Amino acid sequence: MTVRGSEAAGRVDLVFRGSLDAVGAGRIWRETMRQAVAARGRELGFDLTGVEQCDTAGAALLLSAEQRHGGVARFIAASPPIAALLARVRDLAVVTEKPPPPAVATPPRRVLAEFGGRLAGRVGEGLAFLGQAFTALLGLPARRRMVRFADLAQLIDQAGWRALPLALLLGYLMGLILAFQSAIPMRRFGADLFVADLVSIALLRELGPLLAAVILAGRTGSAQAAELGTMKVNEELDALVTMGLDPMTLLVLPRLAAAMVSMPALVLALDIAGLVGMTTVLAGFGFPPALVAHRVVGAVHPSDLMGGIFRAVAFGAAVAAIGCRAGLATGAGPRAVGTAATRAVVGGIVATIALDGLFALLSYRLGL
Repeated sequence: MTVRGSEAAGRVDLVFRGSLDAVGAGRIWRETMRQAVAARGRELGFDLTGVEQCDTAGAALLLSAEQRHGGVARFIAASPPIAALLARVRDLAVVTEKPPPPAVATPPRRVLAEFGGRLAGRVGEGLAFLGQAFTALLGLPARRRMVRFADLAQLIDQAGWRALPLALLLGYLMGLILAFQSAIPMRRFGADLFVADLVSIALLRELGPLLAAVILAGRTGSAQAAELGTMKVNEELDALVTMGLDPMTLLVLPRLAAAMVSMPALVLALDIAGLVGMTTVLAGFGFPPALVAHRVVGAVHPSDLMGGIFRAVAFGAAVAAIGCRAGLATGAGPRAVGTAATRAVVGGIVATIALDGLFALLSYRLGL
């Protein structure tokens, strides 16, 4: 395949010989483009008298050269089959770009409606899950053989005993920080001894259960979601249903029970560690531990401790339920398990804070 240019007055003709197929077009592609660019400003023609055959690769060569030239080229002595092929390729090459649709601002009411719809759907799914769990709890006496106490003990160990070092460390640091930050401003008024009252009440009523719930959500809630999500992706839950086993009774109820049993122990450990951290700070300010213990005993009532434990049990149930719900609702795909674990942690923390605010409001209204 060869190409050569012939110039006339204000016109350049590219003469092609041989076969305009993929091999031939590839050999003369660069030379054809170079001559097409050099012929800008003059009329361009393609002499196809000596072309034996032409396929879509040859048609692409000719149309690309025409585009590089910047004008419409003339086809000289093109046979009817070649002319028809060039016409078809030219029609396919012309792409009409549709203008982008005008940007329409979404009305605020529509945004609120969509958000409300999604929120209502999530709430409905959560209520349905709670209903299934309650139904499984009512039917537990008839299905007590599905509950394995060895698995329950292992779940309690994972949720409580293995989280104990983290709870002790976090509680000690929290008591240390609260006492130090409170003692500095209160010392100006000579009330630094009352830091013991402030920190002990805050730990037992609010911060102890809240921090323990955050630990449970970060460790146990995400682990439960990942474990159940993996079972859902591997179709193990479908296998359990096929064998006549209820996943709610076999998997969900033991995890709920383990979280509810472990939370009081975590809260007590965190409270004690926080009081030790507070005592460390006050001892640095010159107050003996016996005096600090006397202030703590005088400021804290048994109702404060029992209220914190009650909150801890409620927080544990909420975190475990959200983690199990996220695991059972895992979708398909490689990211499904990670997404379920993320939803479990975020949902557990948000639910814990919401419940804590509700309990605080109830305590205020009831005068507790």
